[in-house]
Amino acid sequence: MPRGAVNRSLPEPPSFLLAAHCDLNGIFRGKRVRAAGAEKVLKAGIRMPMSSIGVDIWGTDVLGNALFDRGDLDGIVEPTGRGPIPLSWTETPALLLPMWMRLESGAPFFGDPRRVLADVASRFAARGLTPVVATELEFYLVDPNEARARPLTPLPEAHEGAGDTIYCLQELANVGPFLDDVYAMAEACGVAVDAAISESGPGQYEFNLVHGPDLLRVADDTVFFKQIVKNVARRHGLAASFMAKPYANHSGSGLHVHFSLLDGEGRNVFDDGTPAGTDLMRHAVAGLLEAMHDSTLIFAPHRNSSRRLRPGTLAPTTAAWGYENRTAAVRIPGGPNPARRIEHRVSGADANPYLVLAAILAAALDGIEAGIAPPAPTQGNVYKAAGRAIPPDWRQAIETFETSELMARLFPADFITMFATCKRQELAVFEAEISELEYRSYLHSV
Repeated sequence: MPRGAVNRSLPEPPSFLLAAHCDLNGIFRGKRVRAAGAEKVLKAGIRMPMSSIGVDIWGTDVLGNALFDRGDLDGIVEPTGRGPIPLSWTETPALLLPMWMRLESGAPFFGDPRRVLADVASRFAARGLTPVVATELEFYLVDPNEARARPLTPLPEAHEGAGDTIYCLQELANVGPFLDDVYAMAEACGVAVDAAISESGPGQYEFNLVHGPDLLRVADDTVFFKQIVKNVARRHGLAASFMAKPYANHSGSGLHVHFSLLDGEGRNVFDDGTPAGTDLMRHAVAGLLEAMHDSTLIFAPHRNSSRRLRPGTLAPTTAAWGYENRTAAVRIPGGPNPARRIEHRVSGADANPYLVLAAILAAALDGIEAGIAPPAPTQGNVYKAAGRAIPPDWRQAIETFETSELMARLFPADFITMFATCKRQELAVFEAEISELEYRSYLHSV
């Protein structure tokens, strides 16, 4: 199919279901079920190994997470209550049935990232608070025929950053049919999408998803939306990448999160009628800053992720906050007082949205419950100010997350063990690889 063309037709009825849960890396894993057997799956779910949620980025079993010591037991993967939805990977008519995992006993399995987020949501409900959340997701469109990231059109030979076209309307026009079909598939899947913009890098775009008070639904929508973008790009002869830093000389792709909190009367507890916001909002900010260092692995979970969190990359490098300050990791946007909210700007687009929202909101609630105060808000360029660094090294992020007393307080032990061992196995694979740069540098010179 030529680039720019898309087959909008979908034969009915679907011939099979893709019954799948989301693993720790945000990748769907599951089974293809014939349509004739769909009713059984909808009622009883399916059995899958609990270890299937904890596999590494290549889909390899992670042997160090103790699940195999227990015999690699099955979990019960059951429908989340959302779907089936027309999120098909191929031209063959199909539906995705979103699932999540529990133990045989009926208890939640906290290796499942959606269960981790549900646990955080329950803590807010117990306090009579409802998070209202929105996500902003950035990605690149790249040449699908190249192993490395390559823009769809050649960049001008001006300087190393040439090709950046932030907020460029022509960039949006160039991929208009693709954007139209993203909106169409999102609507068909029940995913509410707001504005789209041309971001800083060449072929980089951002979509804003509509905010909502159902935390799990917002996370679901973000996970589904990533797949929607990939699927539509493929149908247009393109490739969409959510890699955090595909180009060394251009901006990385982030997953920014905005949130406020409503009380039982529907009032925004961050709003005091002024741009400053309430003490409770500042307690939440303090919790975010306190947890940022130890939870960096969730926001930057891959080998490539930390390349985005470096000075001069338009991404935060220290745990700092400020009013209307986009250089800060935590920003309090301007606007009408009733819409007072917090923006968390640390996560890369490569992170798992369930875990990102869980980490942000668990930290905010911890700050609220402790009643701690943040440092003074930073004004001006945060990159030039002092502050606790966000770990720039993957190994350090893994070790910090795994041994942190704060993380042990915020998250279930099963999740911490599974996530850390998964990342440690991935790190070991990368460290065992001899890179092309090493050969070019040392093979004939030392």
